[in-house]
Amino acid sequence: MSNVVEGLFYTKSHEWVKFEDDTTAVIGLTDYAQGELGSLVFVNLPEEEDEVTVGEAFADVESVKAVSDVYSPVTGIVAEVNEDLMDEPEKINSEPYDAWFVKVKDITDKEEFLSAEEYTAFVESEQA
Repeated sequence: MSNVVEGLFYTKSHEWVKFEDDTTAVIGLTDYAQGELGSLVFVNLPEEEDEVTVGEAFADVESVKAVSDVYSPVTGIVAEVNEDLMDEPEKINSEPYDAWFVKVKDITDKEEFLSAEEYTAFVESEQA
């Protein structure tokens, strides 16, 4: 079973979300997602001030196997982008909960999130 961190929120498309306050959140890919994707060799991130929308792709990651979209769990404006990932996409593999993709501000909508326990159960049901 992959690592799931308490205190974060999770999506069924395998993103994690950490709210800094009611309208600002940091978003990344879960340990399970990076494990399924394999060694990441490239990440394509949005620009600061880009709009992101719930359920729509805002980034993509490329592994030796395939390119996969990363979906936004919130609607808002990109406040900050983790530029380190452009040079070191492998950080997503080695430190998935430190290797955040974007910080989103002015959040106006969010999808239904899973708790750590709910996400663990969801992943286990997908593997069954």
